[in-house]
Amino acid sequence: MYESHNPDVLSCLASLSNDEVFTPPSVANQMLDLLPKEIWKNPDAKFLDPCCKSGIFLREIVKRLLVGLEDQYPVLQDRINHILHDQVYGIAITELTSFLSRRSLYCSKHANGEYSICDNFRTDDGNVAYSPIKHKWLFNKCEYCGANRGTYDRSEDLESHAYQFIHIVKPEEIFKMQFDVIIGNPPYQISDGGQKASAIPLYHKFVQQAKKLNPRFLTMIIPARWYSGGRGLDKFRDEMINDTHIRKLVDYTDSNDCFPGVDIAGGICYFLWDRDHEGPCDITNKFGVDSFMTTRNLNFEGVFIRYGQALPIIEKIREKRYSCYDSRVSSQKPFGLRTYVTPTGDGDIKLRYSGGIGNFRREEVTAGKEWIDKWKVTTSYLTYDHAGRPDKDGKRRIFSTMDILPPSTVCTETYIVIDVFDTEKEAVNLYNYLQTKFVRFLVSQLTSTQHLSKSNFALVPIMDFKRSWSDTDLYALFNLSTDEIGFINSMIRDMGVSVSNES
Repeated sequence: MYESHNPDVLSCLASLSNDEVFTPPSVANQMLDLLPKEIWKNPDAKFLDPCCKSGIFLREIVKRLLVGLEDQYPVLQDRINHILHDQVYGIAITELTSFLSRRSLYCSKHANGEYSICDNFRTDDGNVAYSPIKHKWLFNKCEYCGANRGTYDRSEDLESHAYQFIHIVKPEEIFKMQFDVIIGNPPYQISDGGQKASAIPLYHKFVQQAKKLNPRFLTMIIPARWYSGGRGLDKFRDEMINDTHIRKLVDYTDSNDCFPGVDIAGGICYFLWDRDHEGPCDITNKFGVDSFMTTRNLNFEGVFIRYGQALPIIEKIREKRYSCYDSRVSSQKPFGLRTYVTPTGDGDIKLRYSGGIGNFRREEVTAGKEWIDKWKVTTSYLTYDHAGRPDKDGKRRIFSTMDILPPSTVCTETYIVIDVFDTEKEAVNLYNYLQTKFVRFLVSQLTSTQHLSKSNFALVPIMDFKRSWSDTDLYALFNLSTDEIGFINSMIRDMGVSVSNES
């Protein structure tokens, strides 16, 4: 017997880009499941999506309220009118998505149109607002979002991507009311006019603006890059890990497990912020069909540890009170030389750059001059893992190109210097130490993008490199259990062949 399949059209939409990703209905409902069940029976509860794209969140909220309010509004049309007119509100990110959201919510792109399922609206917009906002330029950058003027100062017929919710000082003036629930999937980033389509994060501004409205609940789905801080996110990371109102955090190591076909470096997460909650957070890590939940504070000695299973390992290392490598790793330009710098063809030193190695003039070096004549251990500032994602087995390699640079050799900002030594033996021992699963596991705990910096090494202990170190040595030194070693092995793949040292 033939059975017809009638798919949900909102599950079939292709995302606009990796920056503006449509939320699948299943994910929207997982986020709504975080809210208390009694809210669906509250006829006075008000809901806001401040970054509407498809209208999926508002549509699914309406479906739940239609069931929850049946006893209070037994006549279906009365119930529909009340919910759509008095309970659900949205702010669209573009004119196109305003039409799409109204179509999802009212079954008509005009709230007061002939085919609208709500009888109470007198305007086209209904409760889904959209206003074409202009960026406020300050030194060729938008004062509110950081967008580049050369890219976004456009003609009237082009979308400016000046999102209304974050381009006003008082967002409460849009609808002039207090919201019980704010929920959404904000735009993730915007071009800052730099090289190679350079972009700055944007999603955190929606979270921060939503908190200003002081809702009872806030839930948003955002990139997990904030775990490690970095470009424009250090303050936000500190705010988040110290916010005891965050009651639940659901973390996807691989964004494809949440948004099929969409690669978002570092994965994706959604959270529930509860105004009346003060305490630890339930953190659920998901990869494929596997999940693991821990209840803990987001702040672990000033950093966020992504995986709860890693905490006992890190605590054992901290007990030994070793200094850590974030105090030794170089800046992003260890010798002051940009990525595009190439060998000069003459000079008394060598330059390691992305194209190989060649002669270079010592006087061209503008930083790290005291390191030039030492042995240096370097690694590429880009990780090996595509978009910060593990392989199909859930394992990461972390380090890509690694080198031991002899005296009279420098490198461009393509590489970072991990440490410098007077002897080759110490450099070789550090190089091999970095190849251990133990070290790469610790780096991975603070690495949620493709980029490495000194902050990613904040858990790696500085050892005595007059001797060599293997995983076996390190597991014994820090008294790791069989289960803890097994967890490291489950997350970190083999690296390769170590460098021998016969000196």
